[in-house]
Amino acid sequence: MKIHVLSLFPDMFTGVFGASILKKAQEKGAVELAVTDIREYSVNKHKQVDDYPYGGGAGMVLKPEPMFNAVEAITEGRKPRVILMCPQGERFTQKKAEELALEDDLVFLCGHYEGYDERIREHLVTDEISIGDFVLTGGELPAMTVIDAVVRLLPGVLGQEDSHIQDSFSTGLLEHPHYTRPADFRGMKVPDILLSGNHAKIEAWREEQSFKRTLERRPDLLEALELTDKQIKIIEKIKSEM
Repeated sequence: MKIHVLSLFPDMFTGVFGASILKKAQEKGAVELAVTDIREYSVNKHKQVDDYPYGGGAGMVLKPEPMFNAVEAITEGRKPRVILMCPQGERFTQKKAEELALEDDLVFLCGHYEGYDERIREHLVTDEISIGDFVLTGGELPAMTVIDAVVRLLPGVLGQEDSHIQDSFSTGLLEHPHYTRPADFRGMKVPDILLSGNHAKIEAWREEQSFKRTLERRPDLLEALELTDKQIKIIEKIKSEM
């Protein structure tokens, strides 16, 4: 996969792209990450990329020329998904991450100031994504979040190929609790079932714990699931115990 980010502050990505899973993904050849300064494509000798909004108002608006020039230059005729990081966009979810992970080519647009010239949205962008109902100073942090969520889903990136499948939200449920050594830490003990060696019972316990945690913390997630009779019985059991 190729991912190209257009930003006014490309240095913000240096540490994130050069560490942890994103660094390993690049070393394995699973992804190519590149960041370009939007100012390089300004048509103004002062590298100006913003201007006052028509009709007046507070703040500055990103001009269309640098964005169009940048996307056209880096895509070289290809038709990738062009993603605008924007609080007006659709709420980012694990399902969206899985959808984007199937692409070969992604371009992320990160802006600052008051907003973007509307022609960027209408004629350049294919997706608008928001990571939540709040406003940040720019699109860089949201882009890092989306890219991290997407790249970890690519084949060969994680140590175990199925390790992301049980992540919270991947199954529609929150993930079950995890434990490791020691089995007894200051009197706080690991559940006996996990030490039993009975894998069928362990999987059943984990499934029940996922439903329990989802009921307690995000019951809204259950509304979108098509539950089996077995799962309905698990939920009824948990509710009676709660």
